[in-house]
Amino acid sequence: MTQTPEASARMSRSRDRGQLRRVVGASLVGTTIEWYDFFIYASAAGLVFGKQFFPSLDATAALLASFATLGVSFVARPIGGIVAGHLGDRVGRKAVLVATLLLMGLSTIGVGLLPSYHSIGVAAPILLVVLRLLQGLSAGGEWGGAALMSVEHAPAGRRGYFGSFPQIGVPIGLLLANLVFFSVSAATTADQFARWGWRIPFLLSVVLIAVGFFVRARVSESPVFSELRERRARRSAPLAELLRTNRRELVVAIGLFIANNMVGYILIAFINSYGTRTLKLSSSTMLFVGMVGAVAWGVFTIAAGHWSDTWGRRRTYLIGILAMGAWTFPFFLLFDTRALPLMLLSVVVLGFGLGLTYGPQAAAYSELFPASIRYSGVSFAYAFGAILGGGFAPLVSTWLVGETGTSLAVSGYMLLACLVTLAAVLALRERPAAEREAFVTGAR
Repeated sequence: MTQTPEASARMSRSRDRGQLRRVVGASLVGTTIEWYDFFIYASAAGLVFGKQFFPSLDATAALLASFATLGVSFVARPIGGIVAGHLGDRVGRKAVLVATLLLMGLSTIGVGLLPSYHSIGVAAPILLVVLRLLQGLSAGGEWGGAALMSVEHAPAGRRGYFGSFPQIGVPIGLLLANLVFFSVSAATTADQFARWGWRIPFLLSVVLIAVGFFVRARVSESPVFSELRERRARRSAPLAELLRTNRRELVVAIGLFIANNMVGYILIAFINSYGTRTLKLSSSTMLFVGMVGAVAWGVFTIAAGHWSDTWGRRRTYLIGILAMGAWTFPFFLLFDTRALPLMLLSVVVLGFGLGLTYGPQAAAYSELFPASIRYSGVSFAYAFGAILGGGFAPLVSTWLVGETGTSLAVSGYMLLACLVTLAAVLALRERPAAEREAFVTGAR
Protein backbone atom coordinates (compact mmCIF):
# COMPACT_ATOMS: atom_id res chain seq x y z
CA MET A 1 0.00 0.00 0.00
CA THR A 2 1.42 3.38 -1.03
CA GLN A 3 1.88 5.88 1.76
CA THR A 4 0.56 9.42 1.48
CA PRO A 5 3.10 12.29 1.64
CA GLU A 6 1.69 13.26 5.05
CA ALA A 7 2.18 9.74 6.41
CA SER A 8 5.72 9.61 5.05
CA ALA A 9 6.49 12.97 6.65
CA ARG A 10 5.12 11.78 10.01
CA MET A 11 7.25 8.63 9.85
CA SER A 12 10.31 10.70 8.99
CA ARG A 13 9.69 13.05 11.92
CA SER A 14 9.18 10.06 14.21
CA ARG A 15 12.49 8.55 13.09
CA ASP A 16 14.22 11.90 13.59
CA ARG A 17 12.79 12.21 17.13
CA GLY A 18 13.80 8.65 17.93
CA GLN A 19 17.33 9.26 16.67
CA LEU A 20 17.55 12.51 18.64
CA ARG A 21 16.49 10.69 21.82
CA ARG A 22 19.16 8.04 21.21
CA VAL A 23 21.83 10.66 20.57
CA VAL A 24 20.92 12.73 23.63
CA GLY A 25 20.72 9.57 25.76
CA ALA A 26 24.08 8.34 24.47
CA SER A 27 25.70 11.72 25.15
CA LEU A 28 24.25 11.86 28.64
CA VAL A 29 25.17 8.27 29.54
CA GLY A 30 28.65 8.63 28.09
CA THR A 31 29.50 11.89 29.83
CA THR A 32 28.04 10.60 33.10
CA ILE A 33 30.34 7.57 32.94
CA GLU A 34 33.33 9.67 31.93
CA TRP A 35 32.81 12.10 34.79
CA TYR A 36 31.92 9.43 37.31
CA ASP A 37 35.35 7.97 36.57
CA PHE A 38 36.95 11.40 36.79
CA PHE A 39 35.21 12.37 40.03
CA ILE A 40 35.80 9.19 41.98
CA TYR A 41 39.46 10.02 41.51
CA ALA A 42 38.83 13.53 42.87
CA SER A 43 36.99 12.11 45.90
CA ALA A 44 39.68 9.55 46.56
CA ALA A 45 42.37 12.23 46.23
CA GLY A 46 40.76 14.20 49.03
CA LEU A 47 40.00 11.21 51.25
CA VAL A 48 42.55 8.37 50.90
CA PHE A 49 45.29 8.84 48.28
CA GLY A 50 47.60 10.72 50.64
CA LYS A 51 47.97 7.70 52.95
CA GLN A 52 47.92 5.14 50.12
CA PHE A 53 50.52 6.66 47.82
CA PHE A 54 52.40 9.33 49.84
CA PRO A 55 52.72 7.85 53.35
CA SER A 56 56.24 9.21 53.92
CA LEU A 57 54.96 12.81 53.88
CA ASP A 58 53.19 14.65 56.68
CA ALA A 59 49.40 14.92 56.41
CA THR A 60 49.31 18.35 54.73
CA ALA A 61 52.10 17.58 52.27
CA ALA A 62 50.49 14.23 51.40
CA LEU A 63 47.19 15.96 50.67
CA LEU A 64 48.93 18.54 48.50
CA ALA A 65 50.73 15.77 46.61
CA SER A 66 47.44 13.93 46.17
CA PHE A 67 45.75 17.05 44.77
CA ALA A 68 48.78 17.59 42.51
CA THR A 69 48.10 14.20 40.87
CA LEU A 70 44.52 15.38 40.39
CA GLY A 71 45.84 18.45 38.61
CA VAL A 72 48.29 16.67 36.28
CA SER A 73 45.41 15.30 34.22
CA PHE A 74 44.68 18.85 33.13
CA VAL A 75 48.13 19.00 31.53
CA ALA A 76 47.07 16.09 29.30
CA ARG A 77 43.64 17.49 28.50
CA PRO A 78 44.79 19.94 25.78
CA ILE A 79 46.68 17.09 24.09
CA GLY A 80 43.57 14.94 24.25
CA GLY A 81 41.50 17.84 22.97
CA ILE A 82 43.87 18.50 20.06
CA VAL A 83 44.05 14.84 19.01
CA ALA A 84 40.31 14.21 19.45
CA GLY A 85 39.46 17.52 17.77
CA HIS A 86 41.59 16.69 14.74
CA LEU A 87 40.12 13.19 14.43
CA GLY A 88 36.61 14.43 15.16
CA ASP A 89 36.82 16.99 12.35
CA ARG A 90 38.51 14.52 9.99
CA VAL A 91 37.06 11.07 10.81
CA GLY A 92 33.82 11.87 12.64
CA ARG A 93 32.34 12.63 16.06
CA LYS A 94 31.02 9.14 16.84
CA ALA A 95 34.23 7.10 16.54
CA VAL A 96 36.13 9.50 18.79
CA LEU A 97 33.41 9.34 21.45
CA VAL A 98 33.63 5.55 21.65
CA ALA A 99 37.43 5.66 21.88
CA THR A 100 37.50 8.26 24.67
CA LEU A 101 34.98 6.28 26.71
CA LEU A 102 37.09 3.13 26.53
CA LEU A 103 40.30 4.99 27.42
CA MET A 104 38.72 6.61 30.48
CA GLY A 105 37.21 3.36 31.69
CA LEU A 106 40.36 1.28 31.35
CA SER A 107 42.54 3.85 33.10
CA THR A 108 39.99 4.10 35.94
CA ILE A 109 39.99 0.34 36.45
CA GLY A 110 43.79 0.53 36.48
CA VAL A 111 43.66 2.92 39.45
CA GLY A 112 41.40 0.50 41.30
CA LEU A 113 43.92 -2.31 40.77
CA LEU A 114 47.04 -0.26 41.51
CA PRO A 115 49.13 -1.49 44.48
CA SER A 116 49.86 1.06 47.20
CA TYR A 117 53.21 2.62 48.14
CA HIS A 118 53.63 0.01 50.89
CA SER A 119 53.55 -2.75 48.25
CA ILE A 120 55.66 -1.44 45.36
CA GLY A 121 57.26 1.73 46.70
CA VAL A 122 57.78 4.79 44.53
CA ALA A 123 56.43 2.97 41.47
CA ALA A 124 52.93 3.36 42.96
CA PRO A 125 52.67 7.17 42.77
CA ILE A 126 54.43 7.13 39.37
CA LEU A 127 51.87 4.71 37.94
CA LEU A 128 49.09 6.73 39.57
CA VAL A 129 50.27 9.81 37.66
CA VAL A 130 50.44 7.84 34.39
CA LEU A 131 46.89 6.58 34.80
CA ARG A 132 45.72 10.07 35.70
CA LEU A 133 47.33 11.42 32.55
CA LEU A 134 45.40 8.84 30.50
CA GLN A 135 42.21 10.02 32.18
CA GLY A 136 43.14 13.55 31.19
CA LEU A 137 43.67 12.56 27.55
CA SER A 138 40.22 11.00 27.50
CA ALA A 139 38.50 13.91 29.25
CA GLY A 140 40.12 16.36 26.83
CA GLY A 141 38.36 14.77 23.87
CA GLU A 142 35.15 13.49 25.43
CA TRP A 143 33.17 16.63 26.09
CA GLY A 144 33.56 18.22 22.67
CA GLY A 145 32.22 15.19 20.85
CA ALA A 146 29.28 14.65 23.19
CA ALA A 147 28.34 18.33 23.02
CA LEU A 148 28.50 18.46 19.23
CA MET A 149 26.50 15.27 18.75
CA SER A 150 23.67 16.71 20.85
CA VAL A 151 23.76 20.24 19.43
CA GLU A 152 24.20 19.23 15.78
CA HIS A 153 21.33 16.71 15.96
CA ALA A 154 19.01 19.15 17.77
CA PRO A 155 16.19 21.02 16.02
CA ALA A 156 16.39 24.75 15.43
CA GLY A 157 15.54 26.82 18.47
CA ARG A 158 16.21 23.94 20.90
CA ARG A 159 19.99 23.61 20.66
CA GLY A 160 20.58 25.13 24.09
CA TYR A 161 18.14 22.72 25.72
CA PHE A 162 19.40 19.56 24.02
CA GLY A 163 23.00 20.72 24.38
CA SER A 164 22.51 20.85 28.15
CA PHE A 165 22.03 17.08 28.41
CA PRO A 166 25.69 16.12 28.01
CA GLN A 167 26.37 18.95 30.48
CA ILE A 168 24.36 17.31 33.24
CA GLY A 169 26.58 14.27 32.88
CA VAL A 170 28.98 16.24 35.07
CA PRO A 171 26.70 16.76 38.11
CA ILE A 172 25.16 13.30 37.63
CA GLY A 173 28.64 11.80 37.51
CA LEU A 174 29.50 13.74 40.66
CA LEU A 175 26.29 12.57 42.35
CA LEU A 176 26.94 8.97 41.35
CA ALA A 177 30.56 9.12 42.49
CA ASN A 178 29.62 10.57 45.87
CA LEU A 179 26.75 8.10 46.25
CA VAL A 180 29.01 5.12 45.60
CA PHE A 181 31.71 6.44 47.94
CA PHE A 182 29.05 7.20 50.56
CA SER A 183 27.63 3.66 50.29
CA VAL A 184 31.01 1.97 50.45
CA SER A 185 32.19 4.06 53.39
CA ALA A 186 28.92 3.35 55.25
CA ALA A 187 29.26 -0.39 54.63
CA THR A 188 32.88 -0.64 55.78
CA THR A 189 34.86 0.34 58.82
CA ALA A 190 37.32 3.21 58.53
CA ASP A 191 40.19 0.70 58.40
CA GLN A 192 38.51 -1.44 55.74
CA PHE A 193 37.71 1.61 53.62
CA ALA A 194 41.33 2.81 53.81
CA ARG A 195 42.75 -0.65 52.97
CA TRP A 196 40.48 -1.85 50.15
CA GLY A 197 37.03 -0.23 50.24
CA TRP A 198 38.11 2.84 48.25
CA ARG A 199 38.95 0.56 45.29
CA ILE A 200 35.36 -0.61 44.79
CA PRO A 201 34.10 2.60 43.07
CA PHE A 202 36.98 2.36 40.58
CA LEU A 203 36.37 -1.31 39.79
CA LEU A 204 32.63 -0.76 39.31
CA SER A 205 33.56 1.30 36.26
CA VAL A 206 33.79 -1.91 34.21
CA VAL A 207 30.00 -2.26 34.34
CA LEU A 208 29.46 1.36 33.31
CA ILE A 209 31.88 1.04 30.39
CA ALA A 210 29.95 -1.88 28.96
CA VAL A 211 26.67 0.04 29.18
CA GLY A 212 28.15 3.19 27.69
CA PHE A 213 29.84 1.36 24.81
CA PHE A 214 26.58 -0.38 23.90
CA VAL A 215 24.61 2.87 23.94
CA ARG A 216 27.12 4.94 21.99
CA ALA A 217 27.72 2.31 19.32
CA ARG A 218 24.03 2.49 18.30
CA VAL A 219 23.81 6.20 17.43
CA SER A 220 24.29 7.71 13.99
CA GLU A 221 26.95 10.19 13.00
CA SER A 222 26.28 13.93 13.37
CA PRO A 223 24.26 15.19 10.36
CA VAL A 224 26.47 18.27 10.15
CA PHE A 225 29.61 16.14 9.85
CA SER A 226 27.89 13.78 7.38
CA GLU A 227 27.07 16.78 5.21
CA LEU A 228 30.66 18.01 5.41
CA ARG A 229 31.89 14.58 4.36
CA GLU A 230 29.52 14.47 1.39
CA ARG A 231 30.59 17.94 0.29
CA ARG A 232 34.25 17.02 0.93
CA ALA A 233 34.45 20.16 3.07
CA ARG A 234 36.58 18.68 5.84
CA ARG A 235 39.90 20.38 6.62
CA SER A 236 43.25 18.60 6.48
CA ALA A 237 44.64 20.70 9.37
CA PRO A 238 41.65 21.94 11.42
CA LEU A 239 43.73 23.11 14.39
CA ALA A 240 46.01 25.25 12.24
CA GLU A 241 43.00 26.86 10.59
CA LEU A 242 41.37 27.39 13.97
CA LEU A 243 44.41 29.28 15.29
CA ARG A 244 44.66 31.30 12.10
CA THR A 245 41.02 32.34 11.68
CA ASN A 246 39.24 32.09 15.05
CA ARG A 247 41.65 33.34 17.70
CA ARG A 248 39.19 35.83 19.21
CA GLU A 249 36.44 33.22 19.49
CA LEU A 250 38.94 30.82 21.06
CA VAL A 251 39.96 33.31 23.76
CA VAL A 252 36.31 34.11 24.55
CA ALA A 253 35.42 30.42 24.77
CA ILE A 254 38.32 29.69 27.11
CA GLY A 255 37.31 32.61 29.34
CA LEU A 256 33.68 31.46 29.49
CA PHE A 257 34.73 28.22 31.19
CA ILE A 258 37.35 29.37 33.70
CA ALA A 259 35.10 30.33 36.63
CA ASN A 260 32.67 27.46 36.17
CA ASN A 261 35.45 24.89 36.14
CA MET A 262 37.30 26.39 39.10
CA VAL A 263 34.22 26.71 41.30
CA GLY A 264 33.03 23.29 40.15
CA TYR A 265 36.26 21.64 41.28
CA ILE A 266 36.07 23.38 44.63
CA LEU A 267 32.65 21.75 45.04
CA ILE A 268 33.84 18.45 43.56
CA ALA A 269 37.12 17.95 45.38
CA PHE A 270 38.17 20.67 47.80
CA ILE A 271 35.20 20.79 50.16
CA ASN A 272 35.55 17.06 50.95
CA SER A 273 39.04 17.47 52.37
CA TYR A 274 38.30 20.91 53.86
CA GLY A 275 35.22 19.63 55.65
CA THR A 276 36.89 16.53 57.07
CA ARG A 277 40.32 17.98 57.93
CA THR A 278 39.58 21.60 58.87
CA LEU A 279 35.96 21.54 60.02
CA LYS A 280 36.31 18.03 61.55
CA LEU A 281 33.11 16.74 59.92
CA SER A 282 32.63 13.12 58.90
CA SER A 283 33.34 12.02 55.34
CA SER A 284 29.75 10.77 55.02
CA THR A 285 28.44 14.25 55.89
CA MET A 286 30.68 15.86 53.30
CA LEU A 287 29.73 13.34 50.63
CA PHE A 288 26.05 14.06 51.36
CA VAL A 289 26.64 17.81 51.04
CA GLY A 290 28.39 17.19 47.73
CA MET A 291 25.46 15.11 46.48
CA VAL A 292 22.97 17.89 47.27
CA GLY A 293 25.20 20.36 45.47
CA ALA A 294 25.38 18.04 42.46
CA VAL A 295 21.58 17.75 42.28
CA ALA A 296 21.18 21.54 42.37
CA TRP A 297 23.88 21.95 39.73
CA GLY A 298 22.17 19.42 37.43
CA VAL A 299 18.67 20.89 37.80
CA PHE A 300 19.84 24.43 37.07
CA THR A 301 21.97 23.21 34.15
CA ILE A 302 18.96 21.77 32.34
CA ALA A 303 16.90 24.87 33.16
CA ALA A 304 19.68 27.15 31.90
CA GLY A 305 19.93 25.28 28.60
CA HIS A 306 16.21 25.92 28.04
CA TRP A 307 16.45 29.52 29.24
CA SER A 308 19.33 30.19 26.86
CA ASP A 309 17.05 29.28 23.91
CA THR A 310 14.59 31.92 25.15
CA TRP A 311 16.75 34.60 26.76
CA GLY A 312 19.90 34.09 24.68
CA ARG A 313 23.22 32.51 25.61
CA ARG A 314 24.86 35.78 26.69
CA ARG A 315 22.10 36.88 29.05
CA THR A 316 21.91 33.45 30.69
CA TYR A 317 25.67 33.41 31.19
CA LEU A 318 25.59 36.94 32.58
CA ILE A 319 22.97 36.13 35.23
CA GLY A 320 24.89 33.01 36.21
CA ILE A 321 28.33 34.60 36.54
CA LEU A 322 26.98 37.58 38.51
CA ALA A 323 25.17 35.21 40.88
CA MET A 324 28.24 33.03 41.31
CA GLY A 325 30.55 35.97 41.89
CA ALA A 326 28.19 37.49 44.47
CA TRP A 327 28.01 34.15 46.33
CA THR A 328 31.76 33.48 46.68
CA PHE A 329 32.05 35.00 50.18
CA PRO A 330 28.62 33.99 51.56
CA PHE A 331 29.39 30.44 50.41
CA PHE A 332 32.26 29.89 52.85
CA LEU A 333 30.74 32.05 55.59
CA LEU A 334 27.78 29.65 55.65
CA PHE A 335 29.92 26.58 55.12
CA ASP A 336 32.17 27.39 58.07
CA THR A 337 29.22 27.37 60.49
CA ARG A 338 29.32 23.55 60.33
CA ALA A 339 25.49 23.67 60.54
CA LEU A 340 24.16 21.20 57.98
CA PRO A 341 21.14 23.27 56.80
CA LEU A 342 23.36 26.30 56.15
CA MET A 343 25.97 24.16 54.40
CA LEU A 344 23.26 22.73 52.14
CA LEU A 345 22.00 26.24 51.39
CA SER A 346 25.53 27.28 50.46
CA VAL A 347 25.94 24.50 47.86
CA VAL A 348 22.41 24.84 46.43
CA VAL A 349 22.86 28.56 45.68
CA LEU A 350 26.33 27.81 44.31
CA GLY A 351 24.68 25.20 42.08
CA PHE A 352 22.46 27.94 40.63
CA GLY A 353 25.48 29.91 39.42
CA LEU A 354 27.22 26.75 38.21
CA GLY A 355 24.14 25.63 36.27
CA LEU A 356 23.60 28.96 34.52
CA THR A 357 27.25 29.12 33.43
CA TYR A 358 27.28 25.48 32.30
CA GLY A 359 23.89 24.79 30.71
CA PRO A 360 24.37 27.08 27.67
CA GLN A 361 27.99 26.07 27.09
CA ALA A 362 27.55 23.34 24.46
CA ALA A 363 25.33 25.52 22.29
CA ALA A 364 27.41 28.67 22.83
CA TYR A 365 30.64 26.91 21.89
CA SER A 366 29.05 25.34 18.79
CA GLU A 367 27.88 28.76 17.66
CA LEU A 368 31.37 30.23 17.94
CA PHE A 369 33.21 27.93 15.49
CA PRO A 370 32.55 26.90 11.86
CA ALA A 371 31.41 23.30 11.35
CA SER A 372 34.61 22.18 9.60
CA ILE A 373 36.84 23.08 12.60
CA ARG A 374 34.20 22.94 15.35
CA TYR A 375 35.38 19.82 17.20
CA SER A 376 38.90 21.25 17.35
CA GLY A 377 37.59 24.62 18.55
CA VAL A 378 35.31 23.39 21.33
CA SER A 379 37.79 20.75 22.58
CA PHE A 380 40.74 23.16 22.61
CA ALA A 381 38.76 25.87 24.43
CA TYR A 382 37.29 23.42 26.94
CA ALA A 383 40.67 21.89 27.74
CA PHE A 384 42.51 25.19 28.22
CA GLY A 385 39.62 26.68 30.18
CA ALA A 386 39.89 23.68 32.49
CA ILE A 387 43.63 24.16 32.98
CA LEU A 388 43.26 27.84 33.84
CA GLY A 389 40.18 27.19 35.94
CA GLY A 390 39.84 23.93 37.82
CA GLY A 391 43.12 22.20 37.02
CA PHE A 392 44.86 23.05 40.26
CA ALA A 393 41.98 24.70 42.14
CA PRO A 394 41.89 22.12 44.98
CA LEU A 395 45.67 22.36 45.36
CA VAL A 396 45.69 26.17 45.36
CA SER A 397 42.70 26.28 47.73
CA THR A 398 44.40 23.92 50.19
CA TRP A 399 47.56 26.03 50.05
CA LEU A 400 45.59 29.27 50.57
CA VAL A 401 43.83 27.92 53.67
CA GLY A 402 47.16 26.66 55.02
CA GLU A 403 48.91 29.98 54.46
CA THR A 404 46.15 32.35 55.58
CA GLY A 405 44.24 30.23 58.06
CA THR A 406 40.91 31.29 56.56
CA SER A 407 38.59 29.96 53.86
CA LEU A 408 37.84 33.55 52.79
CA ALA A 409 41.12 33.46 50.88
CA VAL A 410 39.53 30.78 48.71
CA SER A 411 36.49 33.04 48.27
CA GLY A 412 38.80 35.72 46.90
CA TYR A 413 40.35 33.19 44.54
CA MET A 414 36.87 32.20 43.30
CA LEU A 415 35.87 35.84 42.83
CA LEU A 416 38.95 36.53 40.71
CA ALA A 417 37.99 33.67 38.37
CA CYS A 418 34.44 35.02 38.17
CA LEU A 419 35.75 38.42 37.07
CA VAL A 420 37.76 36.79 34.27
CA THR A 421 34.69 34.91 33.03
CA LEU A 422 32.56 38.06 33.34
CA ALA A 423 34.93 39.78 30.90
CA ALA A 424 34.53 36.87 28.47
CA VAL A 425 30.73 37.00 28.76
CA LEU A 426 30.73 40.72 27.98
CA ALA A 427 32.93 40.03 24.95
CA LEU A 428 30.64 37.24 23.65
CA ARG A 429 28.92 38.21 20.39
CA GLU A 430 25.57 36.48 19.90
CA ARG A 431 24.28 35.93 16.37
CA PRO A 432 20.63 36.56 15.37
CA ALA A 433 18.55 33.36 15.38
CA ALA A 434 18.42 32.81 11.58
CA GLU A 435 22.13 33.50 11.15
CA ARG A 436 22.95 31.26 14.11
CA GLU A 437 21.00 28.34 12.65
CA ALA A 438 22.69 28.64 9.26
CA PHE A 439 26.09 28.85 10.93
CA VAL A 440 25.61 25.79 13.16
CA THR A 441 24.36 23.57 10.32
CA GLY A 442 27.22 24.64 8.06
CA ALA A 443 24.96 26.33 5.55
CA ARG A 444 27.21 29.38 5.67
